[in-house]
Amino acid sequence: MSAVWVAAALVVAGFAGWPVTALVFKLARTIDDRADAAKAAEAARGAEQDPAADVTVDDAAAAPDAALATAGSAAGQTVDGELTAPPVQPPSAALAGPSLPTQRILRGGAIIGVLERLGVCLAILTGQPVAIAYIVAIKGLGRFAELKETPVAAERFIIGTLTSMLWAAGTAAAVKVLFLH
Repeated sequence: MSAVWVAAALVVAGFAGWPVTALVFKLARTIDDRADAAKAAEAARGAEQDPAADVTVDDAAAAPDAALATAGSAAGQTVDGELTAPPVQPPSAALAGPSLPTQRILRGGAIIGVLERLGVCLAILTGQPVAIAYIVAIKGLGRFAELKETPVAAERFIIGTLTSMLWAAGTAAAVKVLFLH
């Protein structure tokens, strides 16, 4: 009967861990997006409160030449006590030129993740937690060059590895405590 529980633990740890890791990646992306939005809002608030950012323009009646006052409104700017301009539109994709192909970071991560979770679960179920250090070392050495080049890859590596290992260790510990006394 214990072989059934070990097999069940390996299946749950190895294959059910992928959606959990994907969910954690999505949560991390949401947190990053909120932090970026908060930084942008803070920068905008800081620009509003910055007295050096104020632009003052003399009234059109006080301008020495009426042609200068109308030239501003013809260029898309109006003078009503302050200078306003239409919002800047980002360049279209056609003007930007051909896009470069994007390189996938951490190729093979799903397969490596399954193998990592299987190894961690098996190490805990067999009472060999030292094997987890070998798994981490092999994974880290195999990804070193890619992690060194790309900070985004390093962040994904850390988040994925920790999530994956916690899922596998939790699954193995639960099965060991509940079913394999």
